[in-house]
Amino acid sequence: MADEATRNPDANEALTRWNALDAVEATRAILPCCGSRAWANALAARKPFTNANALFEASNAVWAALSENDWREAFDSHPRIGQQHAHAATAQSLAWSREEQRTAISSDSASEPSAQLVLAERNRQYEERFGRIFIVCATDKNITEILAILDSRMKNTDVAELQEAAEQQRQITQLRLRRWLGVK
Repeated sequence: MADEATRNPDANEALTRWNALDAVEATRAILPCCGSRAWANALAARKPFTNANALFEASNAVWAALSENDWREAFDSHPRIGQQHAHAATAQSLAWSREEQRTAISSDSASEPSAQLVLAERNRQYEERFGRIFIVCATDKNITEILAILDSRMKNTDVAELQEAAEQQRQITQLRLRRWLGVK
């Protein structure tokens, strides 16, 4: 799958266009993929990238080196699962969130008011416990799966849960980078 990104002409064209941007424009263009300004600034500073795989690898390295505050900024760019707005998000980021949550929101159980109420209550409990929204890579997960993941993660220590939330954000970022480059 990674080699597909390198051979994809659309990805190469998108990357070439991004490489040509100045640092400010490059940061603004890539920010919806993650939501952390430190992440976007660091990737823009590492330009040019020769291929998509190099960008994906750099993204992971930059993400791993960020501070907890930078991670939290990225978390804040997401709406709660089942909702449409976020504390701090770009229009593109919100559109991608809707797509990523599509399976959970459109599943039969999600259309039931009781499922939405349970999800809202569990989100509230998570936020009360950990002081941030619940982050999960929701792509292709239904509401039942998401609730099970949320329940399981409520048992984590603060440190373990921060690491898990960061890993989920890393996965979301990788999916969004692929979408941004036009790679399936």
